[in-house]
Amino acid sequence: MPDRRAIVNPVKGKKPPETGSLAIVTATGADLRLLAELAKIPVVDRRKLYMSDLHVHADADGRLRYSLIGPLVGAPYAAMIVESLKVWGVSTIVFVGWCGAVSGGVKAGDVILPDSAMVDEGTSGHYCDPSCRVALPARQLVHQVRLALQHHGTSFHEGAVWTTDAIFRETVEQVKYYQSRGALAVEMEMSAIFTVAAFRQMEAAGILVVSDELSDYTWRPGFKTPQFKAAREKACRAALTLAKGIATGNGHR
Repeated sequence: MPDRRAIVNPVKGKKPPETGSLAIVTATGADLRLLAELAKIPVVDRRKLYMSDLHVHADADGRLRYSLIGPLVGAPYAAMIVESLKVWGVSTIVFVGWCGAVSGGVKAGDVILPDSAMVDEGTSGHYCDPSCRVALPARQLVHQVRLALQHHGTSFHEGAVWTTDAIFRETVEQVKYYQSRGALAVEMEMSAIFTVAAFRQMEAAGILVVSDELSDYTWRPGFKTPQFKAAREKACRAALTLAKGIATGNGHR
């Protein structure tokens, strides 16, 4: 494992937000707005977190408290967000993001529950053995996400995803390679979130919505389809159901 000591560390600050123990981190501003609309409990604090927005939601009696954060793009920035949330007291991360289908059995508008992330980004090696090529989520949290998705009647694929730093270097050769390893989709944050969370003794899991397809080596956008819009809402509702269960100490049953 890497040396835990570092010269520069995240700082709690003089007036840190009361984030709650769980944070839903989203890759896009659109999903941050959707989560806020669906949350149903008040926002009690709003702040900037680097280039992202942090919203703390809490009910009147204080039993329920969690945070929404986004947008974010890429592994290094995702690591910064997770590190800062840890210092503020977050112990559980649920990531809601978009991805491109790599498997021919996955289509735009589908939902993916990652059970692992293949490391093709430069951040994870600073938090785990540099030879590590696969990052893992927290197993129990994945199970809770699975139950939350099922609760909302969401069909989903479960399996590995490929995390890359370079969205415009997804070549035919690379896609074929990750197809051969069983990747369902490609995205830019998941492996780093898993490795940073594990390093900081946090739990992390993700829900990915398929926004486009490249399994046949041609890019096929699906951002404007009704299926994609419906899947985003289901993913956000599942994340909030999970957040409300964990934030009140009940879990999701």
